[in-house]
Amino acid sequence: MIDRILKQREVVKITGMSRPTIWRKEKLGLFPARRDLGARSVGWLESEIKAWMESLPCVEHGEEAA
Repeated sequence: MIDRILKQREVVKITGMSRPTIWRKEKLGLFPARRDLGARSVGWLESEIKAWMESLPCVEHGEEAA
């Protein structure tokens, strides 16, 4: 199976985070690292973004779900 490369616009849409928030989390090691695709172009592996999202705690009605 080939892993898709997600561009920044897609990552923002999927995660609901702003570009600066993604950048800050990435620098702190709290978000998957971007890949350089060429001059002025970056992307993220879809599988890494999905795995990161699945690792987040599930929150329901303001409380963490069991």
